[in-house]
Amino acid sequence: MVRLTDWVLAHRRLVIAVWAVLAVAGGALAGTTVGRLGFDFSTPGQPAYEANVDIAEQLGTGGAVDPLLVTVALPEGTTVTDAADELDAAYGRLARPGWRVATPLDPGGEGLVAADGRTAVALVWPPTVPGAAPYAAALPELEGALSGVTVAGGAPVVTGTPLLAEGGGEERPIIVEIALGAGGAIVVLALVFGSLLALLPLLMAAVAITTTFLLVLGLTTVTDVSFIVQYLVGLIGLGVAIDYSLLVVMRWREERAAGAGNEEAVRTAMATAGRAVVFSGVTVAISLLSLVVLPLPFLRTVGFGGLFIPLVSVLVALTLLPVLLVTVGRRLEWPRKRPPAAESRTWRRVGEVVVRHRVVAAVLAGAVLVVLALPVLGIRLGSPEVAATATGSTPAATAFRQLDDAGLSAGVARPVEVLTADRPAVADAVSGVPGVAAVLAPSGPGWEAGGAGLVDVVLAGDPSTDTGRETLAAVRAAVASVPGTVVGGTAAGDVDSVEAIYGNAWWVLLLIVAITFVLLARALRSVWLPVKALVLNVVSVAAAYGMTVWIWQEGHLVETLFGATATGTLTFWVPIAAFSFLFGLSMDYEVFILSRIREGHEEGMDTPEATVHGIAYTGRLVTSAALILFLAFVALSTVPVVDVKIFATTLALGILLDATVVRGVLTPALVALLGRANWWWPARLSRPAR
Repeated sequence: MVRLTDWVLAHRRLVIAVWAVLAVAGGALAGTTVGRLGFDFSTPGQPAYEANVDIAEQLGTGGAVDPLLVTVALPEGTTVTDAADELDAAYGRLARPGWRVATPLDPGGEGLVAADGRTAVALVWPPTVPGAAPYAAALPELEGALSGVTVAGGAPVVTGTPLLAEGGGEERPIIVEIALGAGGAIVVLALVFGSLLALLPLLMAAVAITTTFLLVLGLTTVTDVSFIVQYLVGLIGLGVAIDYSLLVVMRWREERAAGAGNEEAVRTAMATAGRAVVFSGVTVAISLLSLVVLPLPFLRTVGFGGLFIPLVSVLVALTLLPVLLVTVGRRLEWPRKRPPAAESRTWRRVGEVVVRHRVVAAVLAGAVLVVLALPVLGIRLGSPEVAATATGSTPAATAFRQLDDAGLSAGVARPVEVLTADRPAVADAVSGVPGVAAVLAPSGPGWEAGGAGLVDVVLAGDPSTDTGRETLAAVRAAVASVPGTVVGGTAAGDVDSVEAIYGNAWWVLLLIVAITFVLLARALRSVWLPVKALVLNVVSVAAAYGMTVWIWQEGHLVETLFGATATGTLTFWVPIAAFSFLFGLSMDYEVFILSRIREGHEEGMDTPEATVHGIAYTGRLVTSAALILFLAFVALSTVPVVDVKIFATTLALGILLDATVVRGVLTPALVALLGRANWWWPARLSRPAR
């Protein structure tokens, strides 16, 4: 680290010039990067994915995209039967070349009429276009076809999951969320530094974020990259880059306050805090390998995009930051006032209390985490229930809520699509399956082509509920004996995605844990400290999962916090993605704390004293860094996409728990309990004495 620092300080102008070019280029091309991000959540090789590909190729519509719903709510005293002629005329206007339509007037369409007899829905599958709004090209044509149409005095309204997923707000650029996160960060940094030095970590974050966007742009030239990456780069990048810079700057400040010269303080900070930054960044990067090696393209790109974040942030902290500290660091200590003591009296008292009552502290903190983790035992993975996306006052959301209130099954929004060479056999097989509300097999355009045809099965319950999943499994089993039959649709795709991600994920996670253990063991020269750190990380992540299940899946506080309703499930990719990020980010704080405890021990302190010393010197740092990341995730939760909100909630809760209960209480308590065992290191691995 000292040699690297000497090199960058000797080439200051070159270092500044290189980072300036990268940052400017990344910022200038950020719009291009975002524009090239995709919205594909496909799972190649899985049965439903392959079925959806066949459906799209042979019939041109449907498969991986749910239909639009054209809803009609008739006035009191009027039923669908009474208004059959008007409905037939209205539905006739939906017939378009390349469109597929199913109406309540088709054979089997009785299931598209609510129990009240006056609320009905037609299913429409227009051609799709790539992007977040698959029906963007077709919607104007559909609205034009329905313009001026009334049925018993009421106008049809268009809804459906593709419209509900878009939310009610206007699309806004990622810079809005970054600005929200940066606003919270600058407040925290101003309180920490009390001078213009607070701007330095923010500047490092800006350089890291724009440079990472440039790397993501390069990645888009070789593969499709998920739109989720922009939020990770913008907000996790903001928090991570500030965290690493904060660690180095605070150590530099500490050394200067102890009487060291400016360059000497920089070298010492890089040799100590800089070393911790390297191991922290590498740990975060390794934890993201769990996404890179999974057989799902969109998660793989999230992993690669996330991988860039800590690596670029580390490079910025190791090269650009020491140069700026040497050149302008002292000038930024304005308004001039005495820097706060490096040791926090508050955190020293916390450390002393925890170490003195280590058994009680460990038991109570462990019990809290276990209780918080309990709801994870009931976790369900898939897509949020349709009703959870039908919030707000948009026409699409209002129309779907009316369907729901009328008693029409939410399964109508996500029908199971069966592609078969024998439609009558499939229709007979599924019509007797319990939980099936309707079997649609019209003979109109778009339903048959090349000797194959579609049968759409509407489930009586939302496909994301336990009942809906059981019915879906029964439908798949019922058609398995019909030759040339495959099952597609988004509901079947969800089931396959869960299996693809979590069926073999255990060995990937074990590999990540093993690699992380080796790295931490070498960094801390201890066997039991890494074991403790890994166990605490797993418990911390489990508690974050449990709270997310309690809030989003079960619906506690979700309306108060987000103005939403219970999702009934957690989005299938959230747990694995959250684990990858939380595992690495939480380890950051563990490395910061344990490295300082290790320093104290090497200076001759016994374990309890070294533990208090480590907490006293890192407590304020960890709290500030965690608060910045927490605020970044709060900003992420404002994105008007339910999946992203759930992801942000998991990350925010994980960081909050980790920085308080885990690192503030459990870590010092367990280190104190382990005593001399913390420092056990096999003799054959010890460095030779000099």
